[in-house]
Amino acid sequence: MKLVSVVVPCYNEEEVLPVFYEEITKVTDQMSADFPELEFEFLFINDGSKDKTLEVFRTLADRDKRVRYISFSRNFGKESGMYAGLKNAKGDYVVVMDADLQHPPSFLPEMYRYVKDGEYDCATTRRTNRKGESKIRSWFAMKFYKIMNKISQTEIVDGAQDFRFMTRQMVDAILEMSEYNRFSKGIFSWVGFNVKYLPYENVERTIGTTSWSFWGLFKYSLEGIMAFSTAPLAISSLLGVLSCVISFILIIITIIKTLILEESGSGIPTVICIIFMLSGLQLFCTGILGQYLSKTYLETKHRPIYIAKETDELYRKKKQKNANKENSDK
Repeated sequence: MKLVSVVVPCYNEEEVLPVFYEEITKVTDQMSADFPELEFEFLFINDGSKDKTLEVFRTLADRDKRVRYISFSRNFGKESGMYAGLKNAKGDYVVVMDADLQHPPSFLPEMYRYVKDGEYDCATTRRTNRKGESKIRSWFAMKFYKIMNKISQTEIVDGAQDFRFMTRQMVDAILEMSEYNRFSKGIFSWVGFNVKYLPYENVERTIGTTSWSFWGLFKYSLEGIMAFSTAPLAISSLLGVLSCVISFILIIITIIKTLILEESGSGIPTVICIIFMLSGLQLFCTGILGQYLSKTYLETKHRPIYIAKETDELYRKKKQKNANKENSDK
């Protein structure tokens, strides 16, 4: 038998979880019938949800022994949730997907067919459109992928999703990259392996709203750029050289005007403009260096990527202990 671990990071998914569980079990039960060698476990990650997501996990764990969960002590972010899921998954194959049904469970049988024969180490989906997104958000997303692929040696496929069906070998390779500042889209590409991309049209959330804001996505894109490219450092150096060249040219022009053309003037506006320009360039370059330095600082602290407050094992032990205590009291 081969075990498939379905990892599902969740943040405030109380409403959609029952629908997701019904859909995923329907698909996996059919897969178990079509592929008798497969068995499944469902590993849910509660990323510090503020609603009743954890209570839903407990209910599912009581109903289905295949359900496991890890509940964080606070919100650590989706990247930490995916890492925790990959680290604690027991399967020979590992699936990462969202609970909002934007990652259709119906793709799992096709994904498995590509991976089981060994030709591919990973099967993932790639959006062919951005239906449901605002035009501004879609434009910035496309520009990010173009910029990222130009300044980084790690190619990130435009539209590729975190929805992946991976072999244990690929998962172990990803876990070896235990960096604190994580950008999984880049990590998935950096480790290599043979990947099959399955095209599909974008699916909107069935219930609830996304927790990703435009500002959150912007900061996440900066994480990706700094994690897989040193181009901004080169840009800051280039701007420094360029500003020196411009300053030198302005000095030559000033000397020519004064000695040859005999033009005299206070030149205060010009001086002010030059000061503002050079100061802005200095602050911009210092900011870039500060960002890289801050990432290095956080890495050297060796803080844990996540902290677990409760797991299904602790919950079941506590529940059994309370049951034994009630029986002894009787």
